[in-house]
Amino acid sequence: MTVRPDEDENPIVPFLRIGPPPDRTRWEGWQQWRQIRDTFVPAPRLSLQEYADLSPRRRGLHDLHRTATHVNMRLQETPMSIRVSNLMRGRLENNAVKFMPGTRDGLMVNGGGFQGKTETACSAAAIFEDLWRSIHQQVLPNQFHLPGARDVFVPVAYCRLPVRATPKALCKTILDIYGDPHPKNLDDLIRSVRDAVRDHNTTALLIDDVTRLRLHRGDDQDTLDLIRELMDQNVTLVLIGVDIPNSGLLRGAYIDPRTKQWVFPDVKRGKSHNEAASTQTERRFDMVDLDPFDYTTPAGITSFLDHLAGIEDQLRLFRSFEGMLTKGEMPEYLFRRTHGIVGLLRRLIEDGCTEAITSREERLTPELLARTSIRLGNLADLDPEAGEVPEIPQNIQPPKKKPRRGHNTVFDDRGKQQAADG
Repeated sequence: MTVRPDEDENPIVPFLRIGPPPDRTRWEGWQQWRQIRDTFVPAPRLSLQEYADLSPRRRGLHDLHRTATHVNMRLQETPMSIRVSNLMRGRLENNAVKFMPGTRDGLMVNGGGFQGKTETACSAAAIFEDLWRSIHQQVLPNQFHLPGARDVFVPVAYCRLPVRATPKALCKTILDIYGDPHPKNLDDLIRSVRDAVRDHNTTALLIDDVTRLRLHRGDDQDTLDLIRELMDQNVTLVLIGVDIPNSGLLRGAYIDPRTKQWVFPDVKRGKSHNEAASTQTERRFDMVDLDPFDYTTPAGITSFLDHLAGIEDQLRLFRSFEGMLTKGEMPEYLFRRTHGIVGLLRRLIEDGCTEAITSREERLTPELLARTSIRLGNLADLDPEAGEVPEIPQNIQPPKKKPRRGHNTVFDDRGKQQAADG
């Protein structure tokens, strides 16, 4: 691999992000994320010789590109996420083409913290929006194309429930999606939310962290009633939360033995924020679980190994090898370190790759990962009391191996192999 001098001095670094990450809770940020979500280009695979032939600057950039590759691994489907995605996309498509007025069946996505609920739901919603926008572009090419105008087309809206939830706070959060002003009193806030959802042709409304509602407060119950009433807007409501069955959100609901759906009776007249709510049909939700990997059955083990193989294929370590994550004691070690939770596994691999590059070991081993702690980063926007922060399994040391006589391979700053005493 030959690098020309002008290439070596090229200031453009295409894998670096310009500006802050997209804010999906604003319609502009959601559109930015939707359009760039699959565009990251991983670092090229270089041989050691090709790496050694690079200039110091280019080697530094390649190492940075490798790091960016490891922390931006593509979202891999699992049997659990496929089940959630298929149900959600089917529900969004079915409800979107219904002509009759009335409530639309909603969906609850349930699971533990860091199990990929948000990314799975957002990915499914983005795929639906890609389809829905292409249809509108063909059928109504001159509509919904004026950014900043009142009729901006926002088919999917995503927000997170405030930690201290009230009907007013939820209304302001939803209005912030569209960039609309906040009226002062609650009735006007609710009216503005309904107008915004209608005028922007919102088909799906995703409300994340819904289990922040404790329901022992009057504000929490009123907020939940308001959420249910939004289904009257011909919008598909997708509620995302941690341990929904034990959160209290299902209070007053029952399972329809025929449809297996959760049914929420109408809000009683006098307590509703919607004067016509008592005349509407009951609200119905399907609940789908996004579970961690299971390591107790052959099918579960196979799924976990397939997932590890997909991760392994994305790594850019010079001493990686086929089966690095899927053979020997590594799979069981990784499962014990993460309990099969996708988010914890991802973070362990990310930090392990950083350690492998920094230490020049350039491969992942149980011994290297044993000295890598799982750090979840900034958790200021998460609510531990709602189960949004999972318990991190204890750092398990791998069984000690007898030292082998011979040499280990390390790398100097020029990317060339050196022999070091084992």
